[in-house]
Amino acid sequence: MSRFLRLLRGHPAAEQIVPRAGFTAWLTGLTAFAMAALAVCALAATFAAGRLADRWSSELARSSTVQVLAPAEEVDRQVTAALAALRTTPGIVSARALDMAEQEALLAPWIGTGLPLDALPVPRLIVIEETVEGPDAAALALRLTAEAPGAQYDDHTRWRRPMIAAADRLRLISGAALALILFATAAMVTLASRAALAANARVITTLRLVGAEDRFIAGAFTRRFTLRALIGAGLGAAGAALAFLFVPDVGAEGAFVTGLAPQGQEWLALAGVPLIAAITAYIATARAAKRALNTIEEA
Repeated sequence: MSRFLRLLRGHPAAEQIVPRAGFTAWLTGLTAFAMAALAVCALAATFAAGRLADRWSSELARSSTVQVLAPAEEVDRQVTAALAALRTTPGIVSARALDMAEQEALLAPWIGTGLPLDALPVPRLIVIEETVEGPDAAALALRLTAEAPGAQYDDHTRWRRPMIAAADRLRLISGAALALILFATAAMVTLASRAALAANARVITTLRLVGAEDRFIAGAFTRRFTLRALIGAGLGAAGAALAFLFVPDVGAEGAFVTGLAPQGQEWLALAGVPLIAAITAYIATARAAKRALNTIEEA
């Protein structure tokens, strides 16, 4: 890292070796800009997927429900019987039946408001809070069948596992996309630096004749391309991060979504994107310069 920082300070004489303009300068800067913006988006998606998985896991892992669907004259009795069974079952902390107002609020996003739920075949819901170990699902289901035939126990497993698996898969895909972005950045910077070195072959030959060492020449090109990548990546990362500030936060209102904008220390990870891009450009340019100088020497 200290060598990398010394390289950024550079040498005054080296500034005259590498041309300041040209297609290689634009190619390096634009590539770093675009790739940094994409990297910020990939990181933000990774963080959002992680928060989503944690949220689903924490909200569903220790909760379950019982649905009671029975004839109107039997509903209240079976709800009472189901509550009595649940409250005496090991592994259950509490059980509470939702009233009609709560069920209407729960169903409002799907069926709207103002509908008479008592006229629809809507089951009565009992919300359960479980311990970490939870109850014996099979035994509880059998007990409910005997004491409240219309009651069905749902431990949310069939909902929780696919959701968490999908969030984890999204996190894996985002990580793979980030790796591809770094690879593409290294490839484009390598092409740009090799093109610049090839275009300045006569200047390099002249510098060698007057005593310039290959390390000095390679350092000049490496510094210039690293700085171009750092500036371009800084602008790209800042632009993408700024765009996230204008994305509506639906995390508080959505039951199955989370905010896309980074939170807390996640912003620090985004701030590291330009530095990673600069280090990638440094490594790619140094290797390309070494290979190109050997080629020019052989020619």
